[in-house]
Amino acid sequence: MDEFDADVPMPGSPLISTITLAELSVGPLTTPDAEEQSERQHQLQEAEASFDPIPFDRAAARAFGQVSASLRRAGRKTSARTYDAMIAAIAISRGLPLFTCNPLDFEGIDGLEVIAVPNPHPS
Repeated sequence: MDEFDADVPMPGSPLISTITLAELSVGPLTTPDAEEQSERQHQLQEAEASFDPIPFDRAAARAFGQVSASLRRAGRKTSARTYDAMIAAIAISRGLPLFTCNPLDFEGIDGLEVIAVPNPHPS
């Protein structure tokens, strides 16, 4: 897994998964702070308008088994990482690197290229 390197270029055509959109849709509903809720809703709507998301399809479902097995071998509970495991499975099934602000969430997954990027919205 790569540490963040400012020299690593972002992809020319970034992609997003349906699972990531699902995670983003939870954000506005989980904060009581109206300002934070509004910001999260804006981020969700921006992502929905900007991307045609990659679905969790048959190939991703098959890769999910590999991801789950990797997590178990690494001593990590798959159930606690279900969304991340599904996102990883989509990337693996398509041979794509995964750019993330949370590289530790994907630690221990065999066959996944993880590229750390800075968080554009640090808390």
